[in-house]
Amino acid sequence: MNFALSEEQEMIVDTVRSFVETEIYPHENEVERTGIVPRELGLEIARKCKDIGFFACNFPEEVGGAGLDHLTFTLVERELGRGSMGLTVFFGRPSGILMACNDEQRERYLLPAVRGDKFDALAMTEPDAGSDVRGMKCFARQDGDDWIVNGTKHFISHADIADFVIVFIATGEEETPRGPKKKITCFLVDRGTPGFEIREGYNSVSHRGYKNCILTFDDCRLPSSHILGEVHRGFDLANDWLYATRLTVAATSVGRARRAFDYALTYAAERKQFGKPIGANQGVSFKLADMITEIDAADLLTLSAAWRLDQGLPSNREIASAKVFATEMLARVTDEAIQIYGGMGLMDDLPLARFWRDARVERIWDGTSEIQRHIISRDLLRPLGA
Repeated sequence: MNFALSEEQEMIVDTVRSFVETEIYPHENEVERTGIVPRELGLEIARKCKDIGFFACNFPEEVGGAGLDHLTFTLVERELGRGSMGLTVFFGRPSGILMACNDEQRERYLLPAVRGDKFDALAMTEPDAGSDVRGMKCFARQDGDDWIVNGTKHFISHADIADFVIVFIATGEEETPRGPKKKITCFLVDRGTPGFEIREGYNSVSHRGYKNCILTFDDCRLPSSHILGEVHRGFDLANDWLYATRLTVAATSVGRARRAFDYALTYAAERKQFGKPIGANQGVSFKLADMITEIDAADLLTLSAAWRLDQGLPSNREIASAKVFATEMLARVTDEAIQIYGGMGLMDDLPLARFWRDARVERIWDGTSEIQRHIISRDLLRPLGA
């Protein structure tokens, strides 16, 4: 077993970390204060990302990406996790599901997204359908070669900057052992399509500047040419492509936890009480020991799951384990970092309170901790007939 990174991977980690420190960190306080990322700033970040050759680095070289494998791309996401998501979203990583585009769609959606000419967003969640994806109510009925869509999506991340949205919509119903479930079809929907509106979402305590949006469809007519994949096969398409988003959440959680830990470690070594550094006290030093142990464990879980993807090995359970452990670890580490700082840890002078608030959503989106535990336990018990 070789846990060392290659020379190329080390260079990639150093490059992305340097980018985050020089291009992202300086703008974080203003984004935190205003909750806004000026469009010009976002496009400047995207331009600089292209300059260093990392835009769409998660896509194969044959479509214009950098062709990174899952493990190396996970290292990129880990480093991006150190920075504000409102800003790092412009470090372009289009949705991998776009690789399912047909030839015509590749020219209209995939290739412009890889070049950075268009930004995409992905819409699945609804007010009454979060974890129960196949309970969605946003529905499309067929009308000749077109589909008429009505319904609402919400919690749609960064749809405010999207030129088009990848939307999962119910197009029928089927009987299953657990009762009737919706058949799902995936559509590509352009901003400005008649009957389709992207509205500002809710104010969130987590990831200020990284907007969530509400999408509404009111007799929105979509041609069949806008279907991504096959009719009624959207759920399968999602399972094939979207598992990697859980790996991204795990990786970014590790990166953010390491940044919080660095603050706590430095403070514990420099802050003196009763004539000695507070880190000399076991009440603080043992916290640091537990924090770094959990961070390293989450890191190894995450990179191991990415490695399994690259080897073509079953990895659904491993990715779920990495996601649930890394996100819950982040909550504990940010909380302990604040405890080490004491009252100062909650002040706006430091980013720790932001890390703490941002950590809360990681256990919810891209599959709650409860859903991850369901995936893990199902994987363990099904082979035994339970």
